[in-house]
Amino acid sequence: GNSELPTAVNVTWSSINFKTILQWQPKPSGYFYTVEIHGQTSDTQKKCILTTETECDVTDALRNVKETYTAHILSVQSAGMDNFEEPPFASSEKFTPYNQTILGKPEIQNYTQKDSKLNIVFQDPLTPYMFPNGSFQSVRDIFKHDLEYKLYYWKDQSSGKKEATTKSNTFEISVDNTNNYCFYIEATIPSRRENRTGQESMVFCTSVGRTILDEYGAEVFIIIAVIAIAVITLAIVLSVILCKRKKAKAAREKEPLNGI
Repeated sequence: GNSELPTAVNVTWSSINFKTILQWQPKPSGYFYTVEIHGQTSDTQKKCILTTETECDVTDALRNVKETYTAHILSVQSAGMDNFEEPPFASSEKFTPYNQTILGKPEIQNYTQKDSKLNIVFQDPLTPYMFPNGSFQSVRDIFKHDLEYKLYYWKDQSSGKKEATTKSNTFEISVDNTNNYCFYIEATIPSRRENRTGQESMVFCTSVGRTILDEYGAEVFIIIAVIAIAVITLAIVLSVILCKRKKAKAAREKEPLNGI
């Protein structure tokens, strides 16, 4: 009967920007899995019914992102779905999307460095949830004023980082106009206890007024200078040697021939 079926193990939640996947083990043999999502106030929802997979996209069942959910991974036989015996199941840890989903990478749309100002424009990560008009909600639409962004920036070729924070989608910071800068951005929810910071964006570097020294570093110029000095020194030594040889040859030619 169903009570003899093995139950799932290692049940975990994986959620980025509210797209949430349940994963577990092992692969079933001779039976199936069905996922039940239990909310504190919402009705139980069944997902991935009679699946032989070991993961299930449960995003649609977690639309109330501030509610806390528990997942049951039921081990079932197709013929036993309608009997009155409760199938064996494994329970997940509790999961609250608003507090636990990981914030994804912000997308850098534009950046400029002019004079002593670095301006950066970026886009909020999108979620799988839609507005009635069919457009996707962003993480800002859900988190609202709880959402902040952190900018980490540093002089190119340097390791010392500085930080800036904004609640908007732009940064404007003062920089040294004689240097290029590199930077990245990450979203953050300061009110959270866990998963407070999100994934880092790509790293970008400005290229205003870039010189050969910025590009290759001082070490290359030192090597070039040493080679140049060696070449000049060699040329001087060769010139002196050749000059002495010419003088010696001229002196020999002026001597009278012996025996005449």
